[in-house]
Amino acid sequence: MSEQPVTTRRQLDPAAADAVRAYAARTRAQADQFAAVLEDLATHGLPDVDECTPWETLRETHLARLVARRSAVA
Repeated sequence: MSEQPVTTRRQLDPAAADAVRAYAARTRAQADQFAAVLEDLATHGLPDVDECTPWETLRETHLARLVARRSAVA
């Protein structure tokens, strides 16, 4: 945030303020989850390659999920 004093602020309408708070909560939760993964890696090291899912499989699964979501909306 800026170090300069704020002279005026325009208030958000309640729905917009709630949306910003919800976005902040989701972002905070994602950051906490990412930090937990990094802490686990620092504590236990990297998993064995044989226990990992190839990135191609993860990509295809995610793309299929996106297509399904798009089909549900359309």
